[in-house]
Amino acid sequence: MKKERREKIMDLVRKAGDPDNYEVSHDERGIPQVKEKAKIKMGGKSRAKGSQFELKVRRDLEEQGRVVDKWNNNVDLETDKLIIAKRKFNPFSKVMTIGTGFPDFISIKHIHDGVYSVIGVEVKTNGTLSKIEKQKCAWCLKNKIFSQIWIAKIGGERGQIIYEDFSEKYGDKYDKA
Repeated sequence: MKKERREKIMDLVRKAGDPDNYEVSHDERGIPQVKEKAKIKMGGKSRAKGSQFELKVRRDLEEQGRVVDKWNNNVDLETDKLIIAKRKFNPFSKVMTIGTGFPDFISIKHIHDGVYSVIGVEVKTNGTLSKIEKQKCAWCLKNKIFSQIWIAKIGGERGQIIYEDFSEKYGDKYDKA
């Protein structure tokens, strides 16, 4: 066994022996994962805040006269196809999470005589997309899944929501062509 691997395992064992500050869980392959309890709590609060903001964005879009629904598809960049989003199962609460697609919402608004605006909306509290999310947005625009993709983020004033157009924000680097 390599020295670095042995040291890593011993570090995990030391952390596992401190039940006041650390919690040990196992991933799907049975490998132990040591997490700080403070970070677990912080992650739960962040997820709750993100869910609340997502609901607030949905209500705001509906107030603007748009029809909004959860988007249940995802982009598989390897096969270059639109696929059904996988559902996530929480074994602790025994709940299946539905609606884990990308982007978060599809927003439709009637413009005139059979013409509709179809926009994808991705909700991010800080407005920053990962590299993979940027690639997925560019793919959706290139394949004309959506006419625009908006990134909803928290504004500077209390209760403010800012919508940024993906093409305007990242258009140079992630061109539709």
